[in-house]
Amino acid sequence: MNIKLEIAFFVFAGIAILVGTFWMVKTEKRLKKFFIGKKANDLEDTIGVLENDIAKLKSAKEKAELEITEINKKLRKSIRGLETVRFNPFPDQGSNQSFAIGMLNEDGDGVVVSSLYSRERMSVFAKPIKNGKSEHELTEEEERVLKRAEIK
Repeated sequence: MNIKLEIAFFVFAGIAILVGTFWMVKTEKRLKKFFIGKKANDLEDTIGVLENDIAKLKSAKEKAELEITEINKKLRKSIRGLETVRFNPFPDQGSNQSFAIGMLNEDGDGVVVSSLYSRERMSVFAKPIKNGKSEHELTEEEERVLKRAEIK
């Protein structure tokens, strides 16, 4: 019985050694494949280059975020709402040759330009708009074009 136990132990030990050897060979192949043509110095250099690249990417990201913020500030001030209305201020003559144009930014600042056309003359008016309101009295058409030009 003692001999059977020793044989079983040796068989088990042999199997364990074979499995361990197979695992080591497989790991060694994977490491060799990973480190092909690499030396310790090369890996350190590669890691250093990667760290440098990451630092550059962070810097570029911060710069891009600042530029986007600046662009958004400028965009907010640009004309975003634009509307035109044609109308006939003199129903007894002519056609829809008169017009009103409203131009507003996101803050509701801008201008209303209107033109009154008659056979004898043509007049052009510009009225500044601040926060969606004008210091000057607006015509019905100018009010309408201003309302349509508002950014929602």
